[in-house]
Amino acid sequence: MSDRVALLEAVLDSRAEGIALSDTGGAMLLWNPAAEAITGYSRAEMLSEPIPAPLKPLLLDAAWEINGPARACCPSSHRALVALKNKAGQVLRVLAEREILCDAAGGPVGAVVFFHLAQALDALPHGESSPSEAEEIETSQEELEDRLQLEFDGFAHGGPPFGVLWINVDQAEHLHKTHGVSACHEMLSKVRRSLAQGLRPAEVLGRWGGDEFLLIAHEPTADLLAAHARMLVGLARTADFRWWGDRISLTVSIGAAQAPADATESLAQLLARAQEAMASSSQAGGNRVTVAAPACPAVNAAEENSCSPS
Repeated sequence: MSDRVALLEAVLDSRAEGIALSDTGGAMLLWNPAAEAITGYSRAEMLSEPIPAPLKPLLLDAAWEINGPARACCPSSHRALVALKNKAGQVLRVLAEREILCDAAGGPVGAVVFFHLAQALDALPHGESSPSEAEEIETSQEELEDRLQLEFDGFAHGGPPFGVLWINVDQAEHLHKTHGVSACHEMLSKVRRSLAQGLRPAEVLGRWGGDEFLLIAHEPTADLLAAHARMLVGLARTADFRWWGDRISLTVSIGAAQAPADATESLAQLLARAQEAMASSSQAGGNRVTVAAPACPAVNAAEENSCSPS
């Protein structure tokens, strides 16, 4: 029997996703190496100890509480995207699936949670937003400026990765000239609702100038930020916009800029890179994504080398 247990533990330890096994009292019975790597909490810290408060969103969410409603409907499972903090205090987005474990009589005896970083996913499913819900996503430029500064400051002090997408609607200027202000306003609302369908958790989308939008994103790398932007380009193209019987095809041009991990760039510099990248997308014919050139590293005044965009 002990050999079987050892074999089972070896299999669970080899899995790429984090695995946490707890009893009905919440004490941890198994915490595999992937769980250690994701959260920063070692197995020794977790086994038979109270669950650290930063991990409670993952393990003891009210909807999954073993001693709560789940007792009456065992077995039960739940899958959700949750935010938790690792041991270093950084906020992580984790996709988790929890299964309530039951005995032969159907009573709960524990729970197992399988989880991995959401940043490892290419995309997450999102339901369509109704017009009324989409309206709530729009943020005034003043409010968006405050949110930008708040989240950028959080990133600079060890918070989650930070990037922006500067989004221009390719047809806006022409439509404004040919069909007027009302048509342009309706078209921008249509694009906003389409883009809203692709928002990640914790992302913020707002108007940024007359015909443009800005999206605050938390993708961990510039490549993932660009992939997210390309998905939004596809969503914009699906927007079916009609004005007085005329069907007008919609596309967007996006500039993506990722803040450097060492937080050596100001918010103004980051936005300038995103704007320049967006302009490159637009000048190339629109309907595309351009990733901003990496930020120039800080140099001493005595150094003669300069940094120029590639």
